[in-house]
Amino acid sequence: MRCPFCAHEDSQVKDSRPSEDGAAIRRRRQCEGCGARFTTFERVQLRDLTVVKKDGKREPFDRAKLERAVGHSCRKRDVDPAKIDQLVSGVQRQMETLGDEVPSVKIGEAVMAGLKALDHVAYIRFASIYKDFSEPGDFAEIAERVEKEGPLPPVGHNKLL
Repeated sequence: MRCPFCAHEDSQVKDSRPSEDGAAIRRRRQCEGCGARFTTFERVQLRDLTVVKKDGKREPFDRAKLERAVGHSCRKRDVDPAKIDQLVSGVQRQMETLGDEVPSVKIGEAVMAGLKALDHVAYIRFASIYKDFSEPGDFAEIAERVEKEGPLPPVGHNKLL
């Protein structure tokens, strides 16, 4: 593993432990060149996914892009970062089971379902971008729908979390 500080090619693993409920391995490393310590994560990837956009364009699945989108929706909300990571991992695993090419719509729907069970405000924020809200009434409509559906279910009732 290349050191992010000095770009030295070799590093030594000092500690390994499971993270993300066993979905990843967290490794603490030390650079043999400069002695700096850094952390890496190792995750299982079932296949290389290609996302098919609404306009037909194709691009490689980017976990970091998905993490950013969900993170933006959850900004300034009391949402545990571990829950966000679990949601992203769950969406990624779900998409990997669908095949090599996945429509972006499927990813959006899976994120919406996960956020709806995680935090209603984050759900509405994500929906406003995903569904391309253009009028204030769009927000009111989805907020009313969420309010009618009642409080969030107890933790553990969402298959993505």
